[in-house]
Amino acid sequence: MDGLDQRAGQLRRFSRFYTRELGLLSAGLLQSPYSMTEARILYEIAHSHGVAAGQLCAGLGLDPGYASRILARFVKQRLVARTASREDRRRLLLSLTDKGRAEFAVLDRRSHEEARRKLGRLDECAQRDLVRSLERVEELLGGAPASSSPYILRPQQPGDMGWVISRHGSLYAQEYGWDISFETLVAGIVADFMRTSDPARERCWIAERAGERAGCIFLVRQTDRTAKLRLLLVEPDARGGGLGRHLVTECLRFAEQAGYRKVRLWTNNVLHAARRIYEENGFRLIEEEKHHSFGKDLVGQTWELQLPKRNGSK
Repeated sequence: MDGLDQRAGQLRRFSRFYTRELGLLSAGLLQSPYSMTEARILYEIAHSHGVAAGQLCAGLGLDPGYASRILARFVKQRLVARTASREDRRRLLLSLTDKGRAEFAVLDRRSHEEARRKLGRLDECAQRDLVRSLERVEELLGGAPASSSPYILRPQQPGDMGWVISRHGSLYAQEYGWDISFETLVAGIVADFMRTSDPARERCWIAERAGERAGCIFLVRQTDRTAKLRLLLVEPDARGGGLGRHLVTECLRFAEQAGYRKVRLWTNNVLHAARRIYEENGFRLIEEEKHHSFGKDLVGQTWELQLPKRNGSK
């Protein structure tokens, strides 16, 4: 048996586990009279603004004859209605009736409750790991990014600061070989921010998509006229899509609104991706120095950006 055969067996084993775990082997899905295929057809019709039977079959990969029999039964049960398209009266579009929407609402609620129940057996960290893994499976097998939902930037919430410290420690150890003293440094920065931050002039942003943390950035006061950009981080699976630039742009926008005239940051020359973002935003390198920190010989860099004057400022 070659490697591909072994991996095929592993995929089949996961499929057997998945169908059993989600109750897909039962005659009725979620204690309903509908099979998995029937419930999926109701879902697709419910989330369309009128769909033709041919489109439905193509989108779900269903045999047209099999789907036609299911749809005929749904029409007879008054769950689905067929109406002529405004553009082409010969083309019939499918939609749910009031009865169909009521039936689907029950299925949808039960499905959501079941998903919450299964996730509820895991702690939050494990939940996030599971969702990330499922998105990766969908991306690999579907050939497209798993999630089209946008990233949102939000203020910190309980639990976020621990994540900031942990992810900095883990990622910089994995990617650059830095030791635990870097995590100690980050913990000190976070602790100072939590103790003394002024919301009017200092802020933390957490990037999130589909409930999953994907990055962070901080802006803290150095002097009345100068702010410091700190702790920019983007998770590996969120890189390449402009999230780092979005975080920096939002940070600089706030710095300008808060009345700062300069933004400074300290970084190291090995952090190439972050340095490119800083340069693109107009930061200039003002100082370099060699140092031995975090178990490595490094070159520290101080970058500075002069912010435009606000109306009325001197």
